[in-house]
Amino acid sequence: MGRAAAMTGTTPGFLRALGDQGLITPLRSDGGHRRYSRYQLRIAMRARDLVDQGTPIEAACRIVILEDQLEEALRINEQLRRPQHGQEPAADT
Repeated sequence: MGRAAAMTGTTPGFLRALGDQGLITPLRSDGGHRRYSRYQLRIAMRARDLVDQGTPIEAACRIVILEDQLEEALRINEQLRRPQHGQEPAADT
């Protein structure tokens, strides 16, 4: 956890708070140590940026979740708009 905190410019307590808020849930090693993915570290850094700007941690976590959901929805929307290989694009009516 100390290494993850150093990598994200936060503290172990901040990472635990993100876990308490349900923003990130690290895996655990056999020894019980928290293991964060690169994605989780990126999310933690975004939350840290918002908190550094004065956003309460609860609101920062909600914002990050909504941003992530929007990014995923836009990605899916883009995939659905692309014509399938070998098919004609749908005509607009």
